[in-house]
Amino acid sequence: MIAPRIRFLVLRGGAIGDFLVTLPALRAIRERWPEAYIECIGYPHIAQLGVVGGLLNRVESLDRAGMAAFFAKPASFTEEQTEKIRSFQVIFSWLHDSNGTVRENLMLAGARQVVYGSPLIPAGCHATDHLFAPLAELALYPENMVPTLTLDSATRTAGRDWLAKRQWADATHVVHPGSGSPRKNWPLDRFVALSETIARDCGAPPLIVLGEADAPLREPLLAACPDARLLEQLTLVELAGVMSQVPNYVGNDSGITHLAAALGLRVTALFGPSNAVQWAPKGDRVTLLQAPSGNLSDIDLREVVRASVVDSSARE
Repeated sequence: MIAPRIRFLVLRGGAIGDFLVTLPALRAIRERWPEAYIECIGYPHIAQLGVVGGLLNRVESLDRAGMAAFFAKPASFTEEQTEKIRSFQVIFSWLHDSNGTVRENLMLAGARQVVYGSPLIPAGCHATDHLFAPLAELALYPENMVPTLTLDSATRTAGRDWLAKRQWADATHVVHPGSGSPRKNWPLDRFVALSETIARDCGAPPLIVLGEADAPLREPLLAACPDARLLEQLTLVELAGVMSQVPNYVGNDSGITHLAAALGLRVTALFGPSNAVQWAPKGDRVTLLQAPSGNLSDIDLREVVRASVVDSSARE
């Protein structure tokens, strides 16, 4: 008789970086139960990375109708929702649930086990360590705490084809001049100067990521670099596929910087007011340049060139 497939549910909101620093926890679950069915309720445009990385089987939207029942008091689950909740052996929740309403509702609905971890990262603790800690409840303990994302072959091939179609396969660097806040951005004119240096010294212009939040940078960037190779209007999975084909990356404290590190690129991460103890990307291929004053303008162009162009070339 074939044993029923074990089923896990993961509840995870937040931005790109929030999801990516949860990767060590997701990988530990997958490695312990390689044949398990693992579903995530989160933001599909982000969590789909877990599917193409082999860590998740399915993603449902945290914004879908009916999710309000998870947070309501008293609980108001439908029969279908209750049946689904009871179908999982373990539910992992990294949702904001300070008063315990979500966990209580899940247990009242018949959840067998709920493992909860607060998404609020305490001072002095790295996000990956904090988010992994609740897994001790299942006797899962830290081994490799570096977030890693190994894309499936279809995603990597799509990225390679996308570059080849534009004749950009010679790119040696991806550059992301934006972030979730202007305060976390190295000055744009220095990114422009860095891009010119990369084009001159590495033989090809860099690929420049521009997401929705980076719209204010687009016009001044194109005014300074009219022939810039822009990575824009791509899904996050498509962007990951393209980035996986390029060896080096330079960017601010952003989710895309965490993505580059998880993909295994040689990353130069520029941190100003951000708390690097909590949020710096991990990995032996990551170089962190932190402005001691918290003002990113204090990070000199020559220092970034040395870390991202000169040193990266020496490590080829």
